[in-house]
Amino acid sequence: MNTGLKIGLGFLLVVALFGVVGVSSVIGLNNELVTQERGLVAQYKQNQNNYDNYIKKLQEAAQVPTMYTDDLKKVYAAAISGRYGANGSQATFQFIKEHNPNVDATVYTKIQQIIEAGRNSFEADQKTLLDKKRVYETELQQFPGNVVATFLGFPKIKLADFDIVTSTETETAFQTKKSAPVQLRAK
Repeated sequence: MNTGLKIGLGFLLVVALFGVVGVSSVIGLNNELVTQERGLVAQYKQNQNNYDNYIKKLQEAAQVPTMYTDDLKKVYAAAISGRYGANGSQATFQFIKEHNPNVDATVYTKIQQIIEAGRNSFEADQKTLLDKKRVYETELQQFPGNVVATFLGFPKIKLADFDIVTSTETETAFQTKKSAPVQLRAK
């Protein structure tokens, strides 16, 4: 085999090797970006799941004090009727020490615990979503991957659809750069 042919075959081998490496890199980047997009979608759905679960727990727990009060009224009415008859006590003076049922404050404590735990869990999911979005957006902007990603048509999802859930108060505070203390009681 002559030297020119050896050089030509060597050159073709190097070009083929670069081609295989290049195609492998493009395939790897494509697969990584698809994985990250699916992760964003899944995390967003988890955020919805978590928030829905929290709201349902809170709504269900908030019904307990009303149920408790209604039941307490029935028990209290039955106790008074049982002691004094349908017309109540007719005594002018009555020196009886009565033990009346009390509203138990633990039902309200339980609601506070549900609120705090639900908010903490939702915050953790929101942080995870933000982190996944940051990683994906960074990948889309780094060279040379950004060129290949654009060529492959990424992002294939609308990234604005994966923003976190926030409140009107928070949005206003960040727009105006002003925040007021939380008002716990109406003035």
